[in-house]
Parts: sequence; structure tokens; C-alpha cells
Amino acid sequence: MKEYIDTGKKDTRSGFGAGLYEAGKKDPRVVALTADLKGSLKMDAFAEEFPERFFECGIAEANMVGVAAGMAITGKVPFVGSFAEFVTGRVYDQIRQEVAYGETNVKIAASHAGITLGEDGATHQTMEDIALMRALPGMVVINPCDYNQTKAATIAAAKYVGPVYLRFGRPSVPNFTPADQDFEIGKAIVMEEGKDVSVFATGHLVWEAIQAARLLEGEGVAAEVIDIATIKPLDEKAVIASVMKTRAVVVAEEHNAFGGLGEAVAGVLAKAFPAPVEFVNGGDKFGQSGKPAQLMSVYGLDAAHIAEAAKRALARK
Repeated sequence: MKEYIDTGKKDTRSGFGAGLYEAGKKDPRVVALTADLKGSLKMDAFAEEFPERFFECGIAEANMVGVAAGMAITGKVPFVGSFAEFVTGRVYDQIRQEVAYGETNVKIAASHAGITLGEDGATHQTMEDIALMRALPGMVVINPCDYNQTKAATIAAAKYVGPVYLRFGRPSVPNFTPADQDFEIGKAIVMEEGKDVSVFATGHLVWEAIQAARLLEGEGVAAEVIDIATIKPLDEKAVIASVMKTRAVVVAEEHNAFGGLGEAVAGVLAKAFPAPVEFVNGGDKFGQSGKPAQLMSVYGLDAAHIAEAAKRALARK
């Protein structure tokens, strides 16, 4: 197996902040808007360097999205930032009408996604956001796995012409992908090659999938781990190629059971190459208050649960 080294735990929201700053240096059209969450979204460096391009909209997310859509029409590249729950559920109508339907070049930066928001509990956590954004025609959905990939994905989102939903988190997690990587929207990344079972993971679950592959290796199972950082458009060729080799599948995500990566992968396989699929996700549940690591264990979103799911998939071959 490849050796992935955690170079030091970092929060992926800081990766967004670093990427936004770099994108702003490279492109004067990049602007940033936030709903009273500059610090939480790590927009401080951008705001200090480009004060004329930073806009504090207050706790008025719907207005913020509308302002961003107008800016995009004038040629700007706006990033709107808030907690994932607030910048999807609270303003879904504005995103649908003014961003997706209007095909405006707005980037939705969603921090504190999933249950790993932690102690703030179910009202601030969201496990439904990917489903909401996937359902919008033309919306790109990106869920990077660590600090470095989030930084690279943010820079790529700034270059992409069209609506983008960029999802990241609050907790410090392993930082293990290359610091100098280029992020290609719509491209899956094979992290580990294997012949027995395909494990498709996204976001925080990629590191857990790699650890699960190590557990399985000790039992003589060669798991292929694939990082699906872009959930939409999904890299269907990579999914099919892996499953044609392994003929057994696990999909792991920090999201509700409905409407996320699991259903996207299952839909591709139903049409192209049916195979047994096991799902590791948050089920049909809301979040709850607790430490991020505790919640990941309670909801079964860790390496041990991924390894068990792989065994179930293997048994169904």
C-alpha cells in the first residue's frame, strides 16, 4: 500500500481561506461575501489584502446570494461564504432562481458541513446539503478531503465558469494530499489500487477509507480506495473501471443516506455495471451535539465501519 503521511492536522475551512486568498491574488475579478462569518470562513487574509473586494452582508444570506448573482452578471467572480446549513437550506430559493437557473458564476462556500461541526448540534449541522445542491441543474458539487485539496479546489473553482458548491468543515483533520497539487473538477483520484473491493469516499471519509484499507490488508483483502472530491459531475468512467475490476463496492460519506454520493454511484452502476453496494453514511437522521470524533463513531463514519461494510460487499459477490 502507498504510505500517506499526515503532515499535521488542519481544518479544511482554512484550506478554503488560503485558496481564496491565492485566487484573489491571481484574479482581480474575485470578490468575497459573507454573512457575519468572516472569521469562521477564514476570509481574514483576503479581507485584509483586498478590502475593496470584501463585502460583509450581515446575517442576511438570501440578500447575500442575490448580491453575488448581480456581481457575477457584471463580470465578477463572487464567493459567498456561510455555514453549510445556512447557505443551502436557508437560501435555497435564491440559489435555485438566481444562481442555478440564472447560470450565474457564483461560488457557494459552505463551511461547518456535516456532523463534524460538533457541539453546535442539529440546528447548525447539515447532512442534507449535497442532496440539495446535486438536484440543481448545472451546479458543480465539490467536497475535498483535507486542507491541501480544499485550497486547490478553491483555486480551481475560481477559474471554472459556472455555479459551484464547495463544501468543507470545521474540525482539524489529517492533511495528507500533496501541497502542490492541481485540482481537476470532475476527476476522481485513485488513492490505493486493489482488486477485491472498491471504496469510493468523499470529504473527511477519504482518510478513514485509507485506514480501512490498511485494516483489510491485514485480513488479505486488497481494497481500491478512490477519492471522489467532485460529486457532480461524477467521474463515471473511473467508477465503472474500478467496479469492473473488483465487482464489490462501498461508498462512504458524511451525509444523509439520501441524495448524496452513495445514490450517485449506485445510479451509475445500475445503468452500466450492476454490483453489490454497501453504504456508509449518516442514515436518515439529523445530527446531534457532541465532539466530532464521538459523532463520527456514533454515526458509523470511521475506518472500522468502512472495513465492515467492505466485508459485507465481498460476501455478496
